[in-house]
Amino acid sequence: MGEYHDPSTTPLLINVKEERIDIPINTKQSDEESALDEKEILGTSTFFKTCFNGMNALSGVGILSVPYALASGGWLTLVLLFVVAAATFYTGLLMRRCMDVSSKIKTYPDIGEYAFGKKGRMIASTFMYLELYVVATGFLILEGDNLSNLFPNMSCTLAGVKVYGQQGFVMLVAVIILPSMWLTDLRKISYISATGVLASVLIVLSVFWVGAEDTGFRAKGRFFNLHGIPSGVSLYTFCFCAHPVFPTLYTSMKDKRQFSKVLLVCFALCTISYATMAVMGYLMFGEHIKSQVTLNLPIDKISSKIAIYTTLVTPIAKYALMATPIVNAIESSSGFNYNNKTMSLVIRTMFLITSVIVALAIPFFGYLMSLVGAFLSATASIIIPCLCYLKIMGTYRRWGYELVIIIGIILMGISVVIIGTYTSLIQIASEFHLSF
Repeated sequence: MGEYHDPSTTPLLINVKEERIDIPINTKQSDEESALDEKEILGTSTFFKTCFNGMNALSGVGILSVPYALASGGWLTLVLLFVVAAATFYTGLLMRRCMDVSSKIKTYPDIGEYAFGKKGRMIASTFMYLELYVVATGFLILEGDNLSNLFPNMSCTLAGVKVYGQQGFVMLVAVIILPSMWLTDLRKISYISATGVLASVLIVLSVFWVGAEDTGFRAKGRFFNLHGIPSGVSLYTFCFCAHPVFPTLYTSMKDKRQFSKVLLVCFALCTISYATMAVMGYLMFGEHIKSQVTLNLPIDKISSKIAIYTTLVTPIAKYALMATPIVNAIESSSGFNYNNKTMSLVIRTMFLITSVIVALAIPFFGYLMSLVGAFLSATASIIIPCLCYLKIMGTYRRWGYELVIIIGIILMGISVVIIGTYTSLIQIASEFHLSF
C-alpha cells in the first residue's frame, strides 16, 4: 500500500485493467501485432499527471502511523526513514530499466515472469495480492478504531445481534462498503480515492493546527530505542510500497524518458510529508503516541475533526479499488464467465466477509501494518525488483559498484523481512497472550 497505497488510487484502477488482460511474455507475435503493441505503449499521460498519480500511489494510510514508527525507535531512526526512501526509490529505477528491455513488460507480474518464468509471475502476483488484501483489511480496522474513538458509547444491531465499540463499527463500515464492492464500473469511486495527495496534505495541516492551537510541540521523546527499530523500519517500508503500480505509471506516460524524474519528485515530496508528520506527531504526544495519530487528537476541536473525517472517508472509497485486482484474479482462475453476475456478486461479497473476519480477529492496526511492511512490502518493493533486475540484466555476472549497492539493498530487505516479521508476529501474539 498503501498503500499501494497506496496503490489504491487512480493508478491502481489502471493496474486493474492491466491485470485483466495480461499478455503472456513468451507469446510469438507477427510484425503486425508487434506494431500494435508499440502503438499501445505510447501513453498519453503528461509529466505532471503522472507525478500526481505517483504521489497518490505513495500517499496513503501510512502517514497516520509514521509518528508511531518514529516513537518506536526514537529520534535516531528518522535517518532510517530516509534510508528506506532512498532504497525503494532506487528499486523503482531498477524496475524502469527492466521494463525498457521489452515492450511486452507492462505489469509488475510481467517483470517477474520475464526474469524467472511462470514461477516468477506467480511469486510477484502472490505478494502483490496478499499486500492488497491485508491493506484493505487494515482499512476496516482503521475505520473501526477512529469511529469508536469518536463515538465511544455507540452500539448497533446487525442481523439481530447487538455489537459494541470497535468490532461493531468494523461490521457497520463493511455494510457501507458492500454496495461499492458490487460495482463493476469503479471510475466514479476512483475520482474520490484519487484524492490521496489532498487527503495527506489536509491531515498533515490539521495535525499541525492541533499542535499549534492545543497540544503544543513540547514532548522530548527518546533518542534511541533498539527494541523498537524493527517495528519502526517495517512501518517506514510500508509507506513506500507502491512498486506494483510503477509499471502501469510508466506505460501510461507520453514521454517515458521522464519517468526517473517522476519517481524523484514523488519520493522526495512524499518523504518530506512523512518526515514532517513523524516529527510533528512525536513532538506533540511523545511516548504516548498511538498506532494512528488521529487516535491521539482531541475530538472536540475542529482541526481534529477535519483530520479524523478525512481519514474516515478515504478508505471507504478506496476499499473496492484495492479489492478489485484480487477479485478479478479469483474470477479468472475459477473459470467463471465474467458475464456471470451472480457468481461475481458471491465472490465479491465473500471477499469482504473474509476481510471483516480477519479485521475482527486481529484488530491491531499498528502491528498488522508493521507485518505488511516487513513481510510483504519489503519483499515486493525491495527484494523482488532487485532480484529481477539482476537476472534480466545479467548484472550478477560482473562485480562493480552497482552490484555492491544492489546486494546491500537486498540484504537490508532480507533483514527487514526476517527481523520485522518475527517482531510483528511476537507483538500480535502478545495481544492474544500467546508465546512462540
